Amino acid sequence: MPTTRPPCVGRLCWLLILAFIALTATAQPLTRDADYRLIPRQPLEIPERTEVIDFFFYACPHCNELEPFFERWLQRKPADVVFRRVPVVRHDSWAPLAKIYYTLEAIGEVGRLHGAVYRAYHVDRLAINQEDVIADWAEKHGIPRDKFMAIYRGDETRKKVERARRMTLDYDIQSTPSIVVDGRYLTSSGMTNGVPQVIPALDALILLVRQQRLEKNVK
Repeated sequence: MPTTRPPCVGRLCWLLILAFIALTATAQPLTRDADYRLIPRQPLEIPERTEVIDFFFYACPHCNELEPFFERWLQRKPADVVFRRVPVVRHDSWAPLAKIYYTLEAIGEVGRLHGAVYRAYHVDRLAINQEDVIADWAEKHGIPRDKFMAIYRGDETRKKVERARRMTLDYDIQSTPSIVVDGRYLTSSGMTNGVPQVIPALDALILLVRQQRLEKNVK
């Protein structure tokens, strides 16, 4: 007996294709090696979804400028996109700021305090790379200093920082902020001629990855 495909499947495919075409029409056109560049392909934590990584450095003024744009983007992040942050570690002196991020992540406070760390450095001018300063800061934000410092100084945090250092090299991160899409496409504020243009470039790269996956599935 011949099999028939349910009509809803065909309609759903066409709706997805039409939606994709509409989104593509409104996305900004990208030029390789101008708006983005290819990096050596990196493994994805969830291969079935499009991965976006924000490579950042708390002391970077451009990362600080990008943060509110990213917060608004996260509110509308597509459901098929998985997002994560990686603190860039290019020098040993960058490690203390990376440890702050991983400490907040372990405590479950990134959502509440990620932006506050930027403010502490860029607005309040705190020397948060110093342990006594960051311990005081954590306590003022409702985190017991002993709890914060135990994680900050812990072996697990040290391992995460070393992994971030390796990723900085593996992903060929040359400046911050850098955004990597699907483990292969990198854009940055330097390539987009300004921080506000990073998010449209990110959206366009996500569409590029979707198009490639759609074409691969059609074949």
